[in-house]
Amino acid sequence: MPVAVQAGLWGLLAGSALVLGAAVAYFASIPQRLIAFIMSFGSGVLISALAFDLMDEAYRRGGFDSTSLGFLGGAVVYTAANVYLSRRGAKHRKRSGDQQRSDSDSGLAIAIGALLDGIPESIVIGVSMIGGGAVSWVAVIAIFLSNVPEGLSSASGMKTAGRSATYIFGLWGGIAVISGIASLIGYVGFAGLPADVIAGTTAVAAGAILAMIADTMIPEAFEMAHDYAGLVTVAGFLAAFILSKLGG
Repeated sequence: MPVAVQAGLWGLLAGSALVLGAAVAYFASIPQRLIAFIMSFGSGVLISALAFDLMDEAYRRGGFDSTSLGFLGGAVVYTAANVYLSRRGAKHRKRSGDQQRSDSDSGLAIAIGALLDGIPESIVIGVSMIGGGAVSWVAVIAIFLSNVPEGLSSASGMKTAGRSATYIFGLWGGIAVISGIASLIGYVGFAGLPADVIAGTTAVAAGAILAMIADTMIPEAFEMAHDYAGLVTVAGFLAAFILSKLGG
């Protein structure tokens, strides 16, 4: 099987966790406190993955300059886009309570915001396969584990806001497919480019992911589980750290 197709399938697998989380939220009654715990765990998983996998790989390929510029650039671009979308109804897109608006304009903003959150992660999967052709399965697992609570929390909020099953599963199913395409593009589009460019791209994704965690995932986790959010986040971090060392 061509490596590009493999990259797309790995991205699709990681993105499918969004659909899994949405299905659990839609068909089961999940306490918001439990959702917050899962979101905390997912935050820790992603922080560990970007620290020990993405940033380390970016530094190995391009050194401090490309990594630093890319990391800060990714955070700046994500923050600017997130502020724009938040003002148009997507501010609470990951919230599991009744904060989400149900009007059509906010629905579009939520969809675009979900893409903004997911595409950097997916591109990283494809980029990780450049050179050796083997996927960074630690990154895939980390992204999959973090996508489950993301889909769960957002879908729970959408259901509370009165959105239909067609909208919810159409949104997350579409994003899962786009995640696969983004991963394929990450491999095909960046293969053969200089190491500095690949390093910068990986760091851009890492910066965007960390900004996303701080802006959207951690606030949801803290709001409902503030007594234990830090402990559960640490548990997620440790789980991904162990995976990274076993994979090394």
